[in-house]
Amino acid sequence: MSLEAIEKVTQVETEARERRAAAEAEAKQIVADAEKEGQALLQKRRSAGAEAGRELLRQAEERAAAVAAKTAQAAEEDAAKLRAAAEKHLEAAAEFIVGRVVSN
Repeated sequence: MSLEAIEKVTQVETEARERRAAAEAEAKQIVADAEKEGQALLQKRRSAGAEAGRELLRQAEERAAAVAAKTAQAAEEDAAKLRAAAEKHLEAAAEFIVGRVVSN
């Protein structure tokens, strides 16, 4: 083999090693970028899930407050009816008590 051929083979081998090293570096960078993007997407999904959970909780609290308000309103109406019924019977009860006290 001539010196020129040996130099050419050496040059080709060097270029091949450089291309291989560049390809490996690029592959590592692609993997690193993919992992970084995956982590970012995972964090985004977690944040979105947490936000959705907070929204669902807010809606549930809102519905619970509405039900509690309706229940309180119904209880207030029932109490008013009971008060009105008691007031109707108050005079009769007072007369009954006075009658019992006076007769004894």
